[in-house]
Amino acid sequence: MNLKNVKIKARKCIACLNGILWSKDIRKKRKLNIYNALIKSSLLYGSETRRLTENNKRQVEATEMDALRRSSGISRKERIINVTIRQQIGLEEPIIKEIEQNQFTWYGHVQRMAEGRLPKIALKWMPKQKRARGRPKKNWIEGIRKAMNERTLNEGQWEDRKQWSLGVGQRRTTF
Repeated sequence: MNLKNVKIKARKCIACLNGILWSKDIRKKRKLNIYNALIKSSLLYGSETRRLTENNKRQVEATEMDALRRSSGISRKERIINVTIRQQIGLEEPIIKEIEQNQFTWYGHVQRMAEGRLPKIALKWMPKQKRARGRPKKNWIEGIRKAMNERTLNEGQWEDRKQWSLGVGQRRTTF
């Protein structure tokens, strides 16, 4: 499922839960549980194999912040920054970090597979036709390699699952 469909599903979920999210009678912890179960899970669906461009990151973060603002009862007109809202709710990390971790986990899983497995073949596949003129679009694997450089992860490090999971969870060194 592409990002557009995922975002639409999450927005529909937020719209259906609008009354609950804005309600002052429901505790924030309960709203956070609802957010994690319904909205966050719909945003994370299929995120392992989706290419993350800067535009996609902004769209996902905007959808996430829409739900979090509604849960905390803060309108955009109040002009409170996202970091403050996250702190009030108790979330430190944005959903993008979790998406990147899911992608690393999937990448390491596929790299440990036997050579004849279909996911590994698909990961290494390169199209034979010529690309159109202009700058080529970045693909999923280039995004993974860039994020690996930011976290100082090396090729072949996925063989040791413990070391790989520690590297996946670490913060980026550059921003």
